[in-house]
Amino acid sequence: MASQASTQSLPSTTEEAAHVLPVKMGGERNFRNKFWQLLFWGNILLIMVLAVFLTFHDMLPAYWKHKFDPKKWSLRISSSTACAGILGFVWQAFTDRYPSRALTTTFWLSPLLTLAYGVLLVSVETPASVAVAVFAMVSSVLQALYACWVSPRFQHAGKILTVSLAHHPPKLTAMVFIVLVAATLYTFASLIAVGGATATRTKLDLAFIFLTMVSFTWFMQVVRNMIQVIVTHNKYIHFASGGEAEFKVLLRNSVNNSFGSVCISSVIIPVLDLIRGFARGVDWISGDTDEFMFSCANCCAGVALRIREYGSIWGFVHVGVYNKGVVQATSDTWEIFKRVRMEKLIDSDLTGVFCFFSGMLGGSTCALVAGTWALLMHKSYATEMTIYAFISGYLMVRVAMAWIQASVTAYYVAYAENPRSQQFDSTVPDYILKLQRLSRV
Repeated sequence: MASQASTQSLPSTTEEAAHVLPVKMGGERNFRNKFWQLLFWGNILLIMVLAVFLTFHDMLPAYWKHKFDPKKWSLRISSSTACAGILGFVWQAFTDRYPSRALTTTFWLSPLLTLAYGVLLVSVETPASVAVAVFAMVSSVLQALYACWVSPRFQHAGKILTVSLAHHPPKLTAMVFIVLVAATLYTFASLIAVGGATATRTKLDLAFIFLTMVSFTWFMQVVRNMIQVIVTHNKYIHFASGGEAEFKVLLRNSVNNSFGSVCISSVIIPVLDLIRGFARGVDWISGDTDEFMFSCANCCAGVALRIREYGSIWGFVHVGVYNKGVVQATSDTWEIFKRVRMEKLIDSDLTGVFCFFSGMLGGSTCALVAGTWALLMHKSYATEMTIYAFISGYLMVRVAMAWIQASVTAYYVAYAENPRSQQFDSTVPDYILKLQRLSRV
């Protein structure tokens, strides 16, 4: 239970901190971990093989009739993936150095770049590009409205980022850099494989493109969530006891004990977040203007509240520290939040939205770089280029920002488990009092 988890003894030394509550895994869980590891690495190997095969396959003379030049595709894809990797590294470094400034910049810049991305898609003048452009423009408007609505929370969000990022674990920058290089190479290979299928455009190739992009998205989600598990573990140790742990040890423990949970949560959590976002959207739009809509909104709000307690990033702290499954970890974490009356504070936290806006900013920037080049030089596949560049840029920046979000997550969970700890200042209790005062108005 949450109360038991929170009262377990905390590590006092670096060596103990690296092995917080080791759990001997049962045969079934060990098998599940090995299965997901095999699936993960098999997925990488398959994408690499297909990238090589399809690249050379398209260079055969028979394929030139499709007006697809694999060299030009590779050049533009390499530029967009390199842009995504560089932007991801720069943006997380900017956030680390200037948290409040990065937060404000992201909330105002992301809607503008998303709008520019939509305008670029309209100029491509294909049915698919226009359809995506509509979504991009609507998204930019919604982002702008949301930024205006939550602007009063910017000050607290900036403070939380500042205090949670103040401790910079050793070798963190090196780990982020290595992960982004690996993710960039995998992104390049995936989009090369997609480009090979784009050359023929048969039904089988369309299915292949869909499966490849799903596989690519899942891979990036697993990488992002593994970073969250490792960094939350490290940061939790620091916030809870002032200890430190080696990333190498935490990585080994996470792979051996939590990889299966991370892989499964990389599928479940995005789906639950989508459902929760839809439910909260219905609740926000309906208001109390119509009795039927009001009842639907109440139902959706209840669904959203239940979903958050059974699958969210807040569970990753206990996944890493206590080797729990993601459902149990999330449920236990929310029990702790309820016990110290932090639910409203967690619901009002902007870190997740900030990372989402950062991803939109990164995706739009990469799409503008690749799409403009393709539009000027080879318009026939400008639509595909802009869409794939956006997806890769979005996911790359989300991977880069994972440790930022993990730091805030660990800070809140560690505080909730021991609010009287000398490790914390008055940032959280002051904001809780502010929320309580606002709720009485």
